[in-house]
Amino acid sequence: MTGFLLGLSIFICFLIGLNFIRVFRGPLIYDRLLGVGAIGTNAVLLLALLGYIYGRPDGFLDLAITYAILNFIGVVAVAKFLEVRGDRSRSRWTRAGGDSQ
Repeated sequence: MTGFLLGLSIFICFLIGLNFIRVFRGPLIYDRLLGVGAIGTNAVLLLALLGYIYGRPDGFLDLAITYAILNFIGVVAVAKFLEVRGDRSRSRWTRAGGDSQ
């Protein structure tokens, strides 16, 4: 059983690597933000699996839940920041007459 969980942990690390590719190569900032959120989700799964592998699921699950909450708050905060920043830049262009030519 431990071998299966260890193999699953290696597979999750591989998925985290694929998500890092999405973060660095994402054509849009929102693709990169989704990649960061997926990395956080995979990290929570990895923490839970490591807890079961080491025989201390209660301590590692506390860490995983805390990390999940912080990841969610961070992704929502960055998304809100990007939304507000995007609205300000668009309104600045329309007021200044950037597209009027």
